[in-house]
Amino acid sequence: MPSPSQLNVAVIGLGSMGYGMATSLKRAGFAVTGCDVSADAVARFVADGGKGANRPAEAAAGADIVVSVVVNAAQTEAILFGPGGAAETMPKESVFVSSATMDPDVARRLAKQLEATGRHYLDAPISGGAQRAAQGELTILASGSAAAFAKARPALDAMAAKLYELGDAAGQGAAFKMINQLLAGVHIAAASEAIAFAAKQGLDIRKVYEVITASAGNSWMFENRMPHVLDGDYTPRSAVEIFVKDLGIIQDMARNHRFPVPVSAAALQMFLMTAAAGMGRDDDASVARMYAQVTGTTLPGSSKS
Repeated sequence: MPSPSQLNVAVIGLGSMGYGMATSLKRAGFAVTGCDVSADAVARFVADGGKGANRPAEAAAGADIVVSVVVNAAQTEAILFGPGGAAETMPKESVFVSSATMDPDVARRLAKQLEATGRHYLDAPISGGAQRAAQGELTILASGSAAAFAKARPALDAMAAKLYELGDAAGQGAAFKMINQLLAGVHIAAASEAIAFAAKQGLDIRKVYEVITASAGNSWMFENRMPHVLDGDYTPRSAVEIFVKDLGIIQDMARNHRFPVPVSAAALQMFLMTAAAGMGRDDDASVARMYAQVTGTTLPGSSKS
């Protein structure tokens, strides 16, 4: 296996997750080129010692590994096959690592299209948040051919604390991620409902947080997201619109499989209502604010509606 210093990696998408992944790769010794629609993000990466590119095709030229860290399937397809896309310039036998959350059927289609050109595709959605991305401690849920894994493994090891190898074809990683997103969305909606309901009853919600995180009703999302509500800080670590998208994908998948998902459907409506109230780009804990607004409940950082 070649050493990191012998490998060129392109990271396309320098948002909160992608930037951390790019810096983790650079810290591990890879030659990393960053690309983003934001010139400021690229300039920041260059100032931190990386290389910069304006278009995916420019970033992918000569890259052994292309890591795509964008929001959805449409952006992934545009990065690969749109004008100035990475597939135009990726070397033969290089690997495209797709980290976006998407419908498994779309992941399979993109993989088939890229593999027909002599490149590899690894379906590799991520979990863990921006801080763990910057620390190289993500969880990566990956599936793809043995050749795709072999080519991508040095970069995966630099970005992940846990790498799950979930199958030999694209689509499996995406399916695992959607199960995670079903639970994550339901848990955020439930946690938001509970904290707002507690506030409506006049309870000290900081004490509620202390009690619940030591009790059976706790969840990872309650423990992680509800401090945002306690602080009245809805700076987006993960935005409401992410769960509008992901829970929407789950509804589509469930409908196609004739499988009922009423709990996640209810959670989707809460995220939709929150987005409709103008909070779509705010932190996903804003579901609690939506509950507060419609019930006249006061939360930290807001006045009673």
